[in-house]
Amino acid sequence: MKTLKYTFFGVLVLLFVFACNDGIDPITEVDPGPDAGAPQVTLKYPIEGTKIKVNDPVVAINIEFEVTDDIEVDNISVLINNNEITSMSGNFLDYRRVLAEVPFDNVTTGQHELKIVATDINGNSTTEIANFEKEPPYIPLFANEIVYMDFETDYTEFITVTRATEVGTPGFAGEGLASNNAYAGAADSYLTLPTAPMQLGNELSAIFWYKVNASPDRAGLLVIGPEDPTNANFPDSQNNRNSGFRLFRENAGGEQRIKLNVGTGSGNTWVDGGDAADIDPSKDEWVSIAFTISSTEARVYLNGVMVRESALPSPVDWTGTDILSIMSGAPRFTGWNHRSDHSYMDELRFFNVALSQGEIQNILGVTNPYTPAENETMYMAFDGTYKNWVSGTDAAVVGTPSFAGESKLGADAYAGAADSYLTFPTTGLLGAEFSATMWHKVNATPDRAGVLVIGPEDPDNANFPDSQNNRNAGFRFFRENAGGMQRYKLNVGTGAANVWVDGGAASDVDPTANEWVHLAFTISGTKAIVYINGEVARESDITGVDWTGCDILSIMSGAPRFTGWNHRSDASFLDELHLFDKALTQSEIQDIMGN
Repeated sequence: MKTLKYTFFGVLVLLFVFACNDGIDPITEVDPGPDAGAPQVTLKYPIEGTKIKVNDPVVAINIEFEVTDDIEVDNISVLINNNEITSMSGNFLDYRRVLAEVPFDNVTTGQHELKIVATDINGNSTTEIANFEKEPPYIPLFANEIVYMDFETDYTEFITVTRATEVGTPGFAGEGLASNNAYAGAADSYLTLPTAPMQLGNELSAIFWYKVNASPDRAGLLVIGPEDPTNANFPDSQNNRNSGFRLFRENAGGEQRIKLNVGTGSGNTWVDGGDAADIDPSKDEWVSIAFTISSTEARVYLNGVMVRESALPSPVDWTGTDILSIMSGAPRFTGWNHRSDHSYMDELRFFNVALSQGEIQNILGVTNPYTPAENETMYMAFDGTYKNWVSGTDAAVVGTPSFAGESKLGADAYAGAADSYLTFPTTGLLGAEFSATMWHKVNATPDRAGVLVIGPEDPDNANFPDSQNNRNAGFRFFRENAGGMQRYKLNVGTGAANVWVDGGAASDVDPTANEWVHLAFTISGTKAIVYINGEVARESDITGVDWTGCDILSIMSGAPRFTGWNHRSDASFLDELHLFDKALTQSEIQDIMGN
């Protein structure tokens, strides 16, 4: 029996050998030709600029790369910070193309260099390098912060280090408010996060930066809502508003209106600011949106200014609210077609308290690093604050100035009041040249006032604060009645004397028109010029400005250094104040005016 088995096996081997040579060419060596060059190395992770954002101080990664060669890859070395962590040589399954994944479990906080060195069998070598960073663990910048997303490179929530779930194909904007990137919405696309880590209670706040795309003309921004049991089988009709909240936008005569709805258990409350909550999409500007929910009221803010407050009959109810939707109403608020938002979002934060207006404005000051123009020393937007966004400092407030509730640009403007104005120290503001630009809506009562003044004390009237009038240093920009018109004038101190820049009727503004007017003036070593709405109203020769004793800037009053002719507080509105330590050209002024 054994002999029969071996005989049968031998026959099979012969048949196999015969079949392999019957009509089939044997394997023959092919000349690969001349070596065309060194291997190619393609890094897949990490790549140049990768930022690893994990709260653990030391993390593990998988280094991924590809090496190809026209002849044969001989060996590969992988180094981190010039320390070899592994090497590979010969016997690659595919000797011309190597796909590799190398684990490395000791990435510490800080900058690192990945280096891949690949060599072929002829000794040709290629080195590919990528610098990457393990960022420090995120430490909340503000008390009670429970969610933070910067949308810089991914959709990570940094406090819990949770990657948001992506629905559809959201993207990145390629620009941002506080960094180089932001969330960019797309059709049928949004993010979700579980709400369990947020530990929702009676108070909640959210704040973010937003650049609106008015198409589609309505969308959800942030939603924490329950499922709708009455429409359980209809995902396009979900609209249970009796718990959670819905922050969304809708078309309002070409503007986009921001609205909030808060569920209180047995009902829901609307927070609708009307026109005050509108954003003009044609301006293509970043706008800060915030809302707060306390046990007794809910509020919505634009650029730090409250646009609506509504009383709540009872605290917010969180029944069934297990997910947060970001940049869409879906899946829990679709009944009125508030679906995916195609706008941009940046710097999203949630807090487990109802923030005050001051706290919101403080957050805006931290998260809005204003980028000044060349030679710009001051920018004041007056959008709910008296902050110089170039230096980050706040004005000293004298009296009771306020905000206008309207603006030329942004959300608000300065509103003057009796015996009220702002001051700043002049440190960092002064140079051989000087310029100022602003929007001004004049109130002719009082019929004369200071607008901007940098001047010295008056030693001749040291004991008479109402008679300060030393004009031989600094400048005084002010207005006066001129036959019912308001005439804008500039006076510049040159050291031994002072020069007037008075355009007469060309510098007049009609206060009854109730219009925003653009004002500007420039001071160089040879000229002082006043502009009204971008046009020269008057030019005067000077020998340069003298800044002796000029330690404070007064905004919207002549006080305390220019009171001798009663140019005191201006009750007008002021917006978009810019100062420069150079003499702007007319075209530069017109560019600023047009922005």
